[in-house]
Amino acid sequence: MNSCARKAAVSKVAGLKGCAPFAGEAFKEADYAADVFTKSAMKEYLPHDTYAKLLQTIDQGQPLDPSIAGEVAHAMRRWASDRGATHYTHWFLPLTGSTAEKHDAFLEIKNGLPIQTFSGKNLIVGEPDASSFPSGGIRSTFEARGYTAWDPTSPAFIKRHGNGATLCIPTAFCAYTGEALDKKTPLLRSMQVLSQAVKHLMKCFGKKDDKVTITLGPEQEYFLIDKNFYLSRPDLLLTGRTLFGAPSPKHQQLEDHYFGTIKNRILNFMTEVEEELWKLGIPSKTRHNEVAPAQFELAPMFEELNLSCDHNMLVMEVLRQVADRNGLVCLLHEKPFAGVNGSGKHNNWSIAYGGVNLFDPGTDPHQNAIFLTMLCAVIEAVDKHADLIRAAVAGAGNDHRLGANEAPPAVISIYLGDQLADIVRQLEEGKPKRSKHASAMKIGVDTLPPLPKDATDRNRTSPFAFTGNKFEFRAPGSSASCAGPNIVLNTVVAEAVERIASTMEKEDVVGKNEPGKHTVRFHEVLQDILKKIIKEHKKVLFNGDGYKSDWLLEAEKRGLPNTAKTPDALKAFTKKENVEVFAKAGVFSEREMTSRYEIALEDYKTKIMIEGNCALEMVDTMIIPAIKSEYKESLEALKKAGDCGVACGTESLRDQAVLFGSGLDTLRRQRDKLEEAISQGKSCETISSMAALRATVDNLEKHVSDEKWPLPKYREMLFIY
Repeated sequence: MNSCARKAAVSKVAGLKGCAPFAGEAFKEADYAADVFTKSAMKEYLPHDTYAKLLQTIDQGQPLDPSIAGEVAHAMRRWASDRGATHYTHWFLPLTGSTAEKHDAFLEIKNGLPIQTFSGKNLIVGEPDASSFPSGGIRSTFEARGYTAWDPTSPAFIKRHGNGATLCIPTAFCAYTGEALDKKTPLLRSMQVLSQAVKHLMKCFGKKDDKVTITLGPEQEYFLIDKNFYLSRPDLLLTGRTLFGAPSPKHQQLEDHYFGTIKNRILNFMTEVEEELWKLGIPSKTRHNEVAPAQFELAPMFEELNLSCDHNMLVMEVLRQVADRNGLVCLLHEKPFAGVNGSGKHNNWSIAYGGVNLFDPGTDPHQNAIFLTMLCAVIEAVDKHADLIRAAVAGAGNDHRLGANEAPPAVISIYLGDQLADIVRQLEEGKPKRSKHASAMKIGVDTLPPLPKDATDRNRTSPFAFTGNKFEFRAPGSSASCAGPNIVLNTVVAEAVERIASTMEKEDVVGKNEPGKHTVRFHEVLQDILKKIIKEHKKVLFNGDGYKSDWLLEAEKRGLPNTAKTPDALKAFTKKENVEVFAKAGVFSEREMTSRYEIALEDYKTKIMIEGNCALEMVDTMIIPAIKSEYKESLEALKKAGDCGVACGTESLRDQAVLFGSGLDTLRRQRDKLEEAISQGKSCETISSMAALRATVDNLEKHVSDEKWPLPKYREMLFIY
């Protein structure tokens, strides 16, 4: 983009600041989930017996009765056609990190005439070409067969596009060999193994068999910039982040953007997003400005984990599509702009049994043995498998974010708050006798009522924090699928829960209690189990400031792993003991585990090389020409001054010429070094070479005249939208 075009873009974007507010009606209850094949829609379109059998699969986890597939498919097609759908697709989550779909029409030709039809076989199974999806060695290119399998627990929905609509059927994706080629299959496996472990533990406590519900509420952070700026930045277009860009004199220092008044243009966008999500049955609850300028957040209500993961993928898609319609671009990269906060996806995770949250301590946590047992299981799991939890959020984008002053460090630790920390300490020392209870908070203003004070504060510096009745895993990046972190979390917690339940059975204390009561021996055994867990795993507990360098030193003394870079973090997937955990649980086979490592590592290397080549091209075709122009202009002015015999100003011109001339020399050396690193395929050297090149470019940006600089600047992109 030349300087004139850039100026025109700035002027065009600035002219949009007076956009009128959205003039739509309030969302209607009748429209909620209107584009989803909900239970009410099933009841309307399905025969009664078929509906009852399908509910057994959805609500109780019973195996799907194949005999009803034809009737379900016919009803689903009629429902979708009534809403304008002409095609259907098996919507799945391949290992690319995004979604995939192949559209087929509801069309067959019989007796030379077209008819609309959708068979039970087409509903239950599809056969997309598997050769072009990443498999990590599970499938060869010539082995193309793969299968998509209908997931009845995540309802079908309609995606609208222009004047058309497509029925989307959430599915799992596996190879001809039965091995998982997606994120949904292992997620469902991990949910099943955690459910079984929790049921085993509840049986030890004398609870009757009931449903285990794993819930998730993922908070989604994102940036919005005007499309004109985006299309003028090759780095944003190709990599999702700015590879160059000097900081704006004002960015987030004043903290005035956080929770600030939302501008009309952005509020229009948010309202349109929420309207689309409303029709898709995605309960978007909260919207607000985030810390960095041009950064925002959307937070949904809690849903069952599998559905929540699917919905988050849809949320990201809707954000991008609605932004495009509004002349904006939604950036979901973890660190699109250097020097300001990056974006994460806070993973609020919890477990319920029979509708009762197992992480809700109630009014007296000391008497809540189940809560304390589940708490200790999580402590054991996170400490024992911190490397796996870190690996689950590893990626090229997140490397720029983790450890910065807006995200938790790469060291995995747990924040409990004062009350629970006090209980845990007493558990280790002996039977708890007292606790720090929640109280009223006195503000000191007579007209304001006393406010209930939570038992725990919030700690945004902790990667894994207990926040009242759930755990908030803050490390996942904004662009990532929620499935990956939760697959790991479910599996390692299931291992700890199952170990506790098995230990209690071995101690012969299970089944010896009166209804609603436990024997003294039961409490003693449980006390010993929890006490031992705290002693062995308390090193993972940390209530302090995770941003401080002192914590990293303390973490090292405690023996907590600190893997700041993705290639090192991903090695956790190759450790024998970790492979055995997943294989034993039936979540990943050894081959599937190895494939995830290979795919993630290749994805990392590929993204680094794309960034390196993009930086190289931008320097050669945009940055160096701009510096040359300034250098030439300085030399010409200096020469003219000498020809005219004018001495004043020549010192300044000479300094300027030296600055740009030496800058050109430095750029040439640094771009050559980057080119060499790229040609050798060395990711580490490529990253360091890009960083050195960026430092030089960003410094020169501050001295090049505004009219000659070829790229939209931070002060423009972050504040004009």
